[in-house]
Amino acid sequence: MNVPSQPWTLMKRVYKDVLPYVHEELNYWRERAEHIPNEELRTQALASISSKTFHCEGGGIYSLLSNGPTRQKDVIKFIVAYQTISDYLDNLCDRSTSLDPLDFEQLHRSMPHALKPEASLENYYLHREEQDDGGYLHDLVQTCQTVLVNLPGFPHIEDTLKELADHYCNLQVHKHVKKDERVPRLKDWFDQNKNTLPPMSWYEFSACAGSTIGIFCLISYATHDGFQPDWANKVKNGYFPWIQGLHIMMDYLIDQEEDRAGGDLNFCFYYDDENEMVTRLLHFFQMADKSTKELPHARFHSLVTRGLLGIYASDEKVRAQKDVRTVTKRLMRAGGMTAYYYYWNSMMYRKIKA
Repeated sequence: MNVPSQPWTLMKRVYKDVLPYVHEELNYWRERAEHIPNEELRTQALASISSKTFHCEGGGIYSLLSNGPTRQKDVIKFIVAYQTISDYLDNLCDRSTSLDPLDFEQLHRSMPHALKPEASLENYYLHREEQDDGGYLHDLVQTCQTVLVNLPGFPHIEDTLKELADHYCNLQVHKHVKKDERVPRLKDWFDQNKNTLPPMSWYEFSACAGSTIGIFCLISYATHDGFQPDWANKVKNGYFPWIQGLHIMMDYLIDQEEDRAGGDLNFCFYYDDENEMVTRLLHFFQMADKSTKELPHARFHSLVTRGLLGIYASDEKVRAQKDVRTVTKRLMRAGGMTAYYYYWNSMMYRKIKA
């Protein structure tokens, strides 16, 4: 397995071996979504693909850890399908007609089902008015299941996948209910888990739960015949909480202005001031960077961690928010030249795409 260990070799492989296949899969699901009979479901499915393409692009990087080109394409098929489920359900919970936690729980049952090849499909729309998606969500779930059933290392990662997915689904339910119920629910959920966590706040734990990248990393490693059983724990402990937490806190950092305008929940709002936010985000980066040292292919994961800083710092949303620019500058200095490499690379990629 030729895993990139330098920023320029990583990006060369991303442009050559990752993005073309990610876009091929996204095009398939976009065409599939266009034929969803129900207008609301169709609208949200198409919006989730068009506005969140970068989630699949970023997740696709983990396919470079897989065992050869054929396995890599399978992993990309899984990553795009699973991330598309995530983004679609996020839209349904965030922008739709329901605030019912039962509805959100039922929708998100599709995510652990996608990680369990023998799981039976259900009516995931049971508690909502909109029903007919023409089999779209079932097809996404089954695509994931089909990939997993052929992974040599799958038995070693099944339990860990479920744990990470459960955290993710719980977050999605709690953060989308009625506004006055969100924080109490999230705090109660944190209290149930805090004894298993390093010192952190309820909103930082919520951020750690909100990423899918640990799942993608595990799936890629599971393509190897020589999968080491201890890799599952190493990846989980490396990615959760610190690397996943850094990922989602960076996402919330740059979204503050639009979340404030839309009255949406943003975990960065709960820091006492900018200094505390900078201190904690730097801590997350430092701990994430330390976590990579315990992982197989440690250099690859270190590049990804620094890439999170550069990619988010290059987003156009940052330029419009003076306080966010200040925070990202300090984080970029901590990430060093590698973070700056990804910053300029991302800037150029955005210009080319535009």
